[in-house]
Amino acid sequence: MIAESAMAGEANLPHKALAQKALAQQQEDLLETAVRDHARLVYRIAYSVLRNSADAEDVTQEVFLRVLRYGKKIAAIQDQKAWLARIAWRVAVERQKRLANTSARSEEEYEALVSPDISADRLLLEHERNAVLARLISALPNKLRDALVLSTIEEIAPREAGLMLGISEAAVRSRTFRAREILREKLLALTEPTTGARK
Repeated sequence: MIAESAMAGEANLPHKALAQKALAQQQEDLLETAVRDHARLVYRIAYSVLRNSADAEDVTQEVFLRVLRYGKKIAAIQDQKAWLARIAWRVAVERQKRLANTSARSEEEYEALVSPDISADRLLLEHERNAVLARLISALPNKLRDALVLSTIEEIAPREAGLMLGISEAAVRSRTFRAREILREKLLALTEPTTGARK
C-alpha cells in the first residue's frame, strides 16, 4: 500500500521533475560504478605522486568529490579510466605542491636555526635557484611540463604517465626530452651573461 501511494505520488510529479530525478539517479549510478571500478587506480596514482597513504586517501576522496560536483559530465565521458587518471594526477600534484611549499619553508627555517655550517647566503642562493627552476618549469607548454613533472620529478614510469595523460609511452619520452632541452637552453641563457661579465 505504501509502495502504491509512492508510485501514485510519482505519477503526479511533473514530467520535468521526473526527468531530473531519473538523471540524478543515473549520475549517482555512474559515480558508484566509477568509484567501484577506478578507486584503486586513483589511489595508486595519488600514492605514486605523494608517497604517503593518508595523503593518497585524501586525494582519492577529493577526486570523487570533484567528479560528484561535475556529475553531468560523467555520462559524456568515453574513457572514464583515462579521465579519472588525469583528474587524480592533477589533484595529487596540487596537493604535493602545497605540502612541498609548507615543508620547504619549515625545513629551511629549521636548517637556518640548527646548522651553523650553512650560511644565510647559501640558503638564499639555493632558494633562488629552486625558484628560478620552478618558474622555468611552469613556463613550459602544458603538454611538455606535464610529461616532465610526471616522469622526471615524480619518477612515474613513462607507461603509467602516458596512461594519465592519454598519450603513448613514446610520446611521454619525447615530450620529456624536449622539455629538458628547453630547460637546459634557458638555464644556459641565464648563466651566459654572468659568465660574459666575468671575462
